Amino acid sequence: MLNDACEIDYKAVAIEFDTRMNPEFGDPNDNHVGINLGTIVSTKTINVSGVGVSLKDGFVHHAWITYDGPNKRLDIRLGLPNQEVYPSKPIFSESVDLFPYLNEYMFVGFSASTGNHTQIHNILSWNFTSTSQAFLRFPSSETCQGKILLQNSKTEEEPAKKSSKDKTPYSFFIFVAVVAFVLAVLIGFYFINNYRRNAAKSKNSMDVEILRPRPPNKPRRFSFSEFSSATRSFSEIELLGGDSRGEYYRGKLSNGSNVAVKRFSAQFLNTHGSDRKRLLKEIKTICHARHPNLLPVRGWCEDKNEVMVAYEFVHNGSLDKWLFGAGVLPWTRRFKVIKDVADGLNFLHTKQLAHKNLKCSSVFLDVSFRGVLGDFGFVLLGAESKQFELLVCHGADVFEFGVLVLEVIAGRKRVEGEIEELKAEEKNLLDFAWNLHETNEKVKLVDRRMGSLVNLEQANRVLEIGLLCTLNENKGRPSMEEVVGLLLNMDKPIPKLPPTRPVALFPYNSANTGLCNTYSCTFK
Repeated sequence: MLNDACEIDYKAVAIEFDTRMNPEFGDPNDNHVGINLGTIVSTKTINVSGVGVSLKDGFVHHAWITYDGPNKRLDIRLGLPNQEVYPSKPIFSESVDLFPYLNEYMFVGFSASTGNHTQIHNILSWNFTSTSQAFLRFPSSETCQGKILLQNSKTEEEPAKKSSKDKTPYSFFIFVAVVAFVLAVLIGFYFINNYRRNAAKSKNSMDVEILRPRPPNKPRRFSFSEFSSATRSFSEIELLGGDSRGEYYRGKLSNGSNVAVKRFSAQFLNTHGSDRKRLLKEIKTICHARHPNLLPVRGWCEDKNEVMVAYEFVHNGSLDKWLFGAGVLPWTRRFKVIKDVADGLNFLHTKQLAHKNLKCSSVFLDVSFRGVLGDFGFVLLGAESKQFELLVCHGADVFEFGVLVLEVIAGRKRVEGEIEELKAEEKNLLDFAWNLHETNEKVKLVDRRMGSLVNLEQANRVLEIGLLCTLNENKGRPSMEEVVGLLLNMDKPIPKLPPTRPVALFPYNSANTGLCNTYSCTFK
């Protein structure tokens, strides 16, 4: 990680947790924490045996590293094995000036080496917090590798300048090559035989299998009792909400992770879960889908007549609580959520997946109000082919995205039955939006609660994209990839909408799929 060619370009500040003693690097023992400032040799070392900690005892250890820039103070705290309690006393707390070792922009991460030994270490979880603004930056095209190659080329040029009189006869090089080849063969035989002997010894002496610790957030299968314990036996106190598909419960796993457990209803499983293996396969596939705009899935449970899925718990809740609640989301955040949802859907479609349950209650807002997709549909279409299923579901996702865009812009549910002052033709949001388009009054759909801060030109463009998504597929409905392009490039022309509302907005006959009506597909 560190070499002379990179000294100017790449500076490094590291806190090392060392379990090997290297006297050549000034290590005091094989159980210490070191502070490395631009070099592999520790500027300061702390013997952690003095605080009752052994870094190679096989237990989980928690460390907290804090640096106060204005006061130039570095604090290091190390917890006792298998304890998450924040230590009141640091193992190191001194004034350290990091200014000479830091650039304006730095990367944060981990580096590890075992030398000629064998060890297994796992980063189970980590968190980095800074009061400074972080930016995504790409490395310069001029790299250390290029500098090293340049140095090597300069070194090779010097002998080339010597007189041809100093050149060694070719016969000598041939002799050296033959000798080197013979030595390489002999050394190879020696190491192969040595490796086989050691492997046989280790196989005979290994009585107990050593299991690597599982990272706490890696998706896995849970038992019914684990989810029951996490949710206090599915207590009403932990109930977050539900629909015809099932109910959501707040839970806390044994490793301390907060989750939202979706317990599918018997009605949903009887209707859509006849092929249990295929349903579980789809759940596992979604578990391993990784994208910033997808809500992480922590695991699943399949036990007799029960199927459950656990998502990472999002404290800000779902989008519908913010759109239809007492507060008012500003336009800038609404527009960002629309783009986030589009990115998440586009990712799913490129991976030959579909959401199948897109609505405001299945979009969640994290701590930075980034929109993430959760509460996936996991719907099966019986004997229909997978290709036809994807065709239907991708089209339905795009349609439901268009309706969701209208809900976000208007701050209203797609069907309003509770607002008495609305006219009959205004209660169905999709009908109302198309009526306003026909009379060129789409601006009336924009949520008035946002006041004068809304960018009406931008909102009108996004509204047209939403209506475009509700078109019949053979009449101009875009793909999610095309939608993302229109949202990212606000100067890109939008395909012209028809002057009047099409008669049928979804091309699939409900008799064929059992899922679709005149306007959309529902997966309930």
